[in-house]
Amino acid sequence: MKIYLAGPEVFLPNARAMLDRKAALARAAGFIPLSPGDLTVLPAKTRKDYGLGISTVNEQMMVEADGIIANLTPYRGISADVGTVYELGFMCALGKAVYAYTNVARDHFQRTADYYGGRFTRSPEGRVSGPDGLAMEDYEMMDNLMLPAGVERRGGSVVIGNAPADAIETGTAAFEECLLIMARKFLR
Repeated sequence: MKIYLAGPEVFLPNARAMLDRKAALARAAGFIPLSPGDLTVLPAKTRKDYGLGISTVNEQMMVEADGIIANLTPYRGISADVGTVYELGFMCALGKAVYAYTNVARDHFQRTADYYGGRFTRSPEGRVSGPDGLAMEDYEMMDNLMLPAGVERRGGSVVIGNAPADAIETGTAAFEECLLIMARKFLR
């Protein structure tokens, strides 16, 4: 079974090492990993054209894959990497097996409340708003409700890890748990 490994690891200073480690873990679990860091993109005249080439190759890899494990650990803010979110949605739309994980145990609401310094209001009807007046999701989910709901409604699982602060970007325990869950389901 081919698994697309989605996540912001390509942006890490040790990207190659992290991508290789996760690919090795996927192979050890019995899967064939497809990783965005392994793509070959043809030279292009402009940076935009090169970026379009990367997108094309990534989408081709996802079409080839049977499923995805998406790293939804908050990246550069309170939510998951937007590229990874796109890839997860793309795979959901294709009807592929979808699984995800996060290395942060605090849910989306808690992280948003932290972002606002704990300042929010709750109306008598239960609507929660930040100091900017915008509604805050309070559904006890790891990120925007569409992410875990999309995975779970399709029979996948979302693993909630709790990596130490110095391993949030590099911890693999939740990823490995995702692999085990998928292996039990697909590689019996």
